[in-house]
Amino acid sequence: MSVINLWGNVPDWAYDSVKSLLEALKASEPTTYAHCLRVGEYSRRLARDMGLNEYEQKLAEFSGMLHDIGKIGIDKSILLKPGRLDSIELDIMKNHSVMSENIVKPLANHPFFAQILPAIRGHHERLDGEGYPDKIRGDEIPLVARVILIVDTYDAMAVNRVYRQGLPEDIIFAEIKRCSGTQFDPQIAKTFLESQPFWKNETDQDTSHLIIKKIA
Repeated sequence: MSVINLWGNVPDWAYDSVKSLLEALKASEPTTYAHCLRVGEYSRRLARDMGLNEYEQKLAEFSGMLHDIGKIGIDKSILLKPGRLDSIELDIMKNHSVMSENIVKPLANHPFFAQILPAIRGHHERLDGEGYPDKIRGDEIPLVARVILIVDTYDAMAVNRVYRQGLPEDIIFAEIKRCSGTQFDPQIAKTFLESQPFWKNETDQDTSHLIIKKIA
């Protein structure tokens, strides 16, 4: 049975389709796979705490899980490089959001996945128009993309990377606050900063979602 609510439905086959895509990513780059699962979960929580309805929470969750699926096509010498990327490598890396969109696009015959595509493509757009790939700004950026940008940034800073150790939460929070209004939507950033500390108190039953249960 599909998940039905006020605004639309999540098709039965959505879970298996996403599972297949994420299993391919897991085989190729397990670190990015784990990041995508966390961003999917954090996106759902933030959407919930913003007061979005159940369907919108699912859009955020699935978009978050698939936002970096395009990195499966990025050479590991770039993806896992321990030092700073040069300009050519950076351009290749920046193309991952478009690659993610293209990988998911064959599923977009269903409206649910069609609604996911703009968030996947736009998850590195900035409020001030200095993001990529389209340099759109403000409310031109899909709401779910603005949600993903914050939790994606949080997770990227919090987790150990090949080029640095994860940062303490007070430093991450200070950076999100500093970039609120330029990089991040200020209202979404405010909700994140107020809500995220309470996520740790949620039980597994409160926070685990169907797709992680099926994949992990």
